[in-house]
Amino acid sequence: MSANQKALAIDVPGEEKAPAISIDDISEANAPVIYVAGGLNQFLEYAKAKATGEVPDLTTRKGRERIASLAAQVSKSKVAVEKPGREYLKRLKEMPKVIEDELREFVTSMDALRDETRKPLTDWEKAEDARVDAHNDGIQRIKDLAVFAEPPTAAQVQQAIADLEQIEIGKSWEEFLPEAAQAKDQALASLRGQLAQRQAYEAEQAELARLRAEAEARAKADHEAAIAREAAERAQREADERAAAERDAAAKRERELLGQAAAQQREAENQRLQLQLQAEQAERQAAQAEADRLAAIQAAEIARIEAEKNAERAAEQARLDEQRRQKEAADEILRQQQAREADKAHKAKTNRAALVAFMDGGMTEECAKLAITLIAQRKIPAIAITY
Repeated sequence: MSANQKALAIDVPGEEKAPAISIDDISEANAPVIYVAGGLNQFLEYAKAKATGEVPDLTTRKGRERIASLAAQVSKSKVAVEKPGREYLKRLKEMPKVIEDELREFVTSMDALRDETRKPLTDWEKAEDARVDAHNDGIQRIKDLAVFAEPPTAAQVQQAIADLEQIEIGKSWEEFLPEAAQAKDQALASLRGQLAQRQAYEAEQAELARLRAEAEARAKADHEAAIAREAAERAQREADERAAAERDAAAKRERELLGQAAAQQREAENQRLQLQLQAEQAERQAAQAEADRLAAIQAAEIARIEAEKNAERAAEQARLDEQRRQKEAADEILRQQQAREADKAHKAKTNRAALVAFMDGGMTEECAKLAITLIAQRKIPAIAITY
């Protein structure tokens, strides 16, 4: 028996029950079951029973020494229980940091393992996303060819149609082939509709320009004819005025100089002839202006008729082009449908051959179908079906 046990046991009546674990047996192994709520009550009750289990006689020296010894025993027992408890508490305070460090390292390692395990799938998903994005971008470019920021000219629309027709819709589009074909057909239909509208608009503008030119030609001819008439009238007035003035002068001179009558008469005749010539010249100029006006009207009418014929020829050509386009579009849709059906039949035949091979190898039909489906959907790395 240890000293503590001896100290706790002296002079204690036989009915007192000692703790299940003695103070000297407290260790790191049993500390978790001792230092719990109410776990130290057994030592407290035992020490209390020992300290109060006897009543020493204070009137004697031995009795007083006994009381002092009992108190000392209590202090010693207190230290014996508190010291390992404090050490246990210190370990408990350090434990969260150890656990946190261990958990942090574990979580980091597990995350790295998870990322490494998933990396092939992540890489495949990135490549798949890039492939899908490339097809979607190509389809959007097809659609954008039919859209213009500003109203286009017929030539611009024709160029867009030519660029769009250069885009090949084939197996390179993979599962996006139907969508790409539909986008191209819709874009071509939109562009051809825009082309017909722009051609009609430009023909209308040409007709308006022709009408404006014709109106300007008529206005010019009328203006020139008016100028010619005014010139003729002015020449006639001037001739009349000069003739009147000459006649007055001649009469005066005739009265004043009878001897010069013949000469003056000849001079007047000459002047009259000159005036007559000038009037005739003015009339010829007016006639030429009228002829020019009529020629301009005739030329404008010829130009109008030619423009109408050109418009009719353009409309007829547009109609023939539209008939040809519709036939080509229908032929292309039929060809693509036949190609898709042939491809579907070829794939079905290839898949059926693979199914038979799997079943000949020992797989059930259900497992064989599942395997072919997964391989066809490219969900099995490094394995593919060659069609």
